[in-house]
Amino acid sequence: MHALMDGVSVNIVGAGPTGALLAILLQRRGMKVTLYESRPDPRGTPGESGRSINLALADRGIHALEVAGVADDIAGALVPMRGRLVHQQDGMRSLQLYGQRANEVIYSISRHRLNQALLDVAVRQHTEVKFEHRMETADFVNGTVQIRDIRRGQTLSVPMHPLIAADGAGSVTRHRMAALALIETEEAGLEHGYKELSVPAGPGGEYMMQNDALHIWPRGNFMLIALPNTDGSFTATLFLSKRGAVSFEALMSPAAIERFFRTHFADVYGLMPNCIAEFQSNPMGLLGTVYATKWHAHGAAALIGDAAHAIVPFHGQGMNCCLEDCLEFDACVERNTTWESVFEEFFASRKPNTDAIAAMALENYLEMRERVVDPKFRLEQALALELERRHPQRFIPRYSMVMFHHEISYRTAQQRGVIQSRLLAELTAHAESLADVDYAHADRDIKRELSPVAHQDRAPR
Repeated sequence: MHALMDGVSVNIVGAGPTGALLAILLQRRGMKVTLYESRPDPRGTPGESGRSINLALADRGIHALEVAGVADDIAGALVPMRGRLVHQQDGMRSLQLYGQRANEVIYSISRHRLNQALLDVAVRQHTEVKFEHRMETADFVNGTVQIRDIRRGQTLSVPMHPLIAADGAGSVTRHRMAALALIETEEAGLEHGYKELSVPAGPGGEYMMQNDALHIWPRGNFMLIALPNTDGSFTATLFLSKRGAVSFEALMSPAAIERFFRTHFADVYGLMPNCIAEFQSNPMGLLGTVYATKWHAHGAAALIGDAAHAIVPFHGQGMNCCLEDCLEFDACVERNTTWESVFEEFFASRKPNTDAIAAMALENYLEMRERVVDPKFRLEQALALELERRHPQRFIPRYSMVMFHHEISYRTAQQRGVIQSRLLAELTAHAESLADVDYAHADRDIKRELSPVAHQDRAPR
């Protein structure tokens, strides 16, 4: 038996999708895993209204769920989306496909439903889950964490060796490690926030908009998106500046809210009968990126998922990245014999990739709220797909590398994306359409600058 597995107990703080998937993987190695979660059991409660952005599950997340054997458990909760349906200010609409193969789609799923399915599997595998147990602080001298049993009003002292913190972007563990100067952190917030809204289903559960696409209303400095749900509704999210002339701060009265939506989102406002009430009652969510110089404190505790590297949601990779973390962490467990070496390898191998997707997610915000309606951008996107058809081993659009190729790392996608972006700009500099592109020039440049990359074609789901 692997030395690290012998009689090992592992405590995980945070029973969201990341903590639950990691528990499943470690429990399968024969470890005794206990999950601590401050919220009530989500399997017996409705989702928190107005608090979440629907997840876009892509190849990396699906691969992690398949490896863990839980993909079938969530298959019925997935709604496929094959592209962005862009709603322009003048009412014109256009579908921009994500890829060109049948399997190049992403899937809308509620975070609540995914969390429920993962916890069901974890509990079936005999993971102990303690709900309404809130971590309060950590004592790195004595190697314990203090966890409050909310229902009983008691504080428990739990051994830290090891503690794995999957407690999200506001991680208590990360803040404690930073306060003790064990790590250095930065929380870089955006000037934009978000509010969740809804487009209800029509009569008989009918979708009131096209249901195989992610809808986007790009408006320059702000945007609205909507993702389909299995019940015929859409979860909509408004991303907007927190302060300023056009901002959440400026939209205080029902009249101002109605005027804003009628002006900027006229084609969907009529489908949102609860828009004003939801806008006023739902909280404004914060957006930002978390950076940390280390994710662990010796062999005692480690950060994973959003606790280590929360990113903004504009590439649809936040949860996919966290689920991929779990696979990488499990692989490090396989290769090492001490928790300290597991934590060190996990950080060293994963940090360049999480930095890469954090940067690409920020770049994608500008693309989604502004560039998707730019004719030059659309020409570059069309050319990228054409070059992929001509050079499938060398030219894979960056978006496709990130979303549809789990075997290509985020860092590799970022590096190749820089080269490809420059080539696309050069090839379209004097082109009005694909017919104007010098493909002989393109072929020479691609063969000179982009080496073949191994990738897998996955069967359609």
